[in-house]
Amino acid sequence: MSTKLLLSFLLVFGVFTLNAQESSVSELQLMPWPQEVNVNSSDFKITKDFSIYIHGEVKEDSRIFKASTRFLRYMTDKSGVFVNQGFPNSKGMDTESASLQIGFNEVAKVEMGIDESYTLIVDKGGIKINAATDVGAMHGLSTLLQLIKVNDGAYVFTGVSIEDEPRFVWRGLMMDVARHFMPIEVVKRNIDAMAFVKLNVFHWHLSDDQGFRVELNTLPKLTEMASDGLFYTQDQIRDIVAYADARGIRVVPEFDVPGHGSAFLTAYPELGSKKDIEYSLERDAGIFDPTLDPTNDKTYEFMDTLFKEAAPLFQDVYFHIGGDENEGKHWHENPEIQQFMKENDLKDNHELQTYFNIKLEKILAKYGKSLMGWEEIMTENMPKSALIHSWRGVNEGVAPGQSLVDAVKNGYKTILSNGYYIDLLLSVEDHYAVDPMPAIELTKEEASRILGGEATMWSELVTPLTIDSRIWPRTAAIAERFWSAKEVTDVDSMLERMNSISQSLELMGIQHKKASEYIFRNLANYQDTHALRTLSQISEPFKIYSRNAGGTEYKTYSPFTLFADACIVDAKDVRPFRKAVEAYIKSADTQTKEAVQQYLKTWKGLHEQLEMISPDAPLIATILPYANRVAEISERLLNGIAEGKLTQEQFNDLKLLLESKEDPSLNLDVELAVSKDLLVLATYLAE
Repeated sequence: MSTKLLLSFLLVFGVFTLNAQESSVSELQLMPWPQEVNVNSSDFKITKDFSIYIHGEVKEDSRIFKASTRFLRYMTDKSGVFVNQGFPNSKGMDTESASLQIGFNEVAKVEMGIDESYTLIVDKGGIKINAATDVGAMHGLSTLLQLIKVNDGAYVFTGVSIEDEPRFVWRGLMMDVARHFMPIEVVKRNIDAMAFVKLNVFHWHLSDDQGFRVELNTLPKLTEMASDGLFYTQDQIRDIVAYADARGIRVVPEFDVPGHGSAFLTAYPELGSKKDIEYSLERDAGIFDPTLDPTNDKTYEFMDTLFKEAAPLFQDVYFHIGGDENEGKHWHENPEIQQFMKENDLKDNHELQTYFNIKLEKILAKYGKSLMGWEEIMTENMPKSALIHSWRGVNEGVAPGQSLVDAVKNGYKTILSNGYYIDLLLSVEDHYAVDPMPAIELTKEEASRILGGEATMWSELVTPLTIDSRIWPRTAAIAERFWSAKEVTDVDSMLERMNSISQSLELMGIQHKKASEYIFRNLANYQDTHALRTLSQISEPFKIYSRNAGGTEYKTYSPFTLFADACIVDAKDVRPFRKAVEAYIKSADTQTKEAVQQYLKTWKGLHEQLEMISPDAPLIATILPYANRVAEISERLLNGIAEGKLTQEQFNDLKLLLESKEDPSLNLDVELAVSKDLLVLATYLAE
């Protein structure tokens, strides 16, 4: 039975008894899940004799040679095995008996629509990867790396046969480096992680109100006056593009215009729509008024100069021009712009922005680029060659993904980011429930215009220290939505596999776990961090931008080394505690009772532990009221369990404590993520 059919069968009929073959399939820790998987009982053991042979003429600087070499390093780092041949196609190798045989038909040009399929066979006799392109073969290597497990005290590759290909051609991650600049090493390690989970588009958001991040010799003021000295040189841009290309990943740049224009206008104020103000870089987060003047011919001369120099730095055909969140306030306040609109029969700001976008589309075409932009660029007159990036949802006053449907029905190609805004800090389950293909009837041609989607990492509230912990491992689950069959939706399976992938991501160099540990040490002033870590496992950072309500609380230079920055989405102990409470309510025997009590006893003691280190750690003082509240709630519930019940008065007091607007966690920008489960437990004890 294929894995796809197996998963569908399990989901529909709730079958839990599997034969040996199916049980093995369910134990695989693969993400994204392949299209077809079969498991055999013939694992391949990793020994010092492990070797790789790549068929065909392969140079040492080729994409597949370097990818295979990286694979060897990851494999040996994981297994600790000292291999005799540390590179593919080593001299003197017996090519016939090489452990891993890699074959492919052609070296791909990394562009949209290339063949990324592969087959992978592992058995006792060896490992074979075959693909149409070298990029497909590299995907096979990523899957193979995820097949490493321990069997009989040794590291092995699980015996499998896999046939795999992506469901969507556009599988992206957007990284905003304008709000908080991300150094080269941060970008590179995230590109490595993208390749590991088979994402293939790195969308690089390079300009916004807080800064412009690309060196342009023809427009030097952009980095001299509008970058705070934090930007990428052209050599660094080329290096990143080449680095991504070597991993089968396209780089799509974004310069956001005509809104989000503070950086542009700080450097070149003459292009602004309002002439009597002094423009400057924004230090807050939010939506601001500075906007390029679409009626000024010099604006288009500027954009032509910008794209002429910037376009050749990037290999991909698409150039993202933003186009979002332009409220047009400065357009309304400029009489000359209003007169221009009347003279050109432009009814509103949307039509004026379309006028601007059409001119940009022609400029980009001159330099061999196709325009894409956020959904606001879609109007009746926008050329069908434009790619529409759907992002808005209920909070923005539109139906989620509606622009995706409107785009395909009006002849546009489109990608989806609504539902994949990872900076909202929603649970991975929320993102995993969203599929790029809408649940409405589309023609085959309309459906073909949905290219895929992108996870978006806006950086108002992240720094180079914390960005990995906000992207990973949740984006691995989103990558599965873009790659795997639509029927692969089992949440419990996803969570188990994501935990395994999270460990592998550390092997890639991702610092999603390391960052929290550093922050804990900093908060504790290098004293014992156990209590902080334990408290963080039931605490989650504020969601949906509520940490930065009003756009003025945190600035670009504020500290992001606080307790909220160490806490992660999907806090570690939330689901286990929920299951413990559910089991206790179901049976209330000694075992389930002790399981719940153990959690509560642990949480009760956290305040005392933190208080002990607080004299030499001033930052702990802000956390103590929250820890005290957790301790008080835990103690009351422990007493209730010991007594076998809560009185109505005790329950009311506990409910008030759990739901109080005076909750000290609010001052920490975190929420007690087990609050609902604590209330469920209290309700049970009061019945």
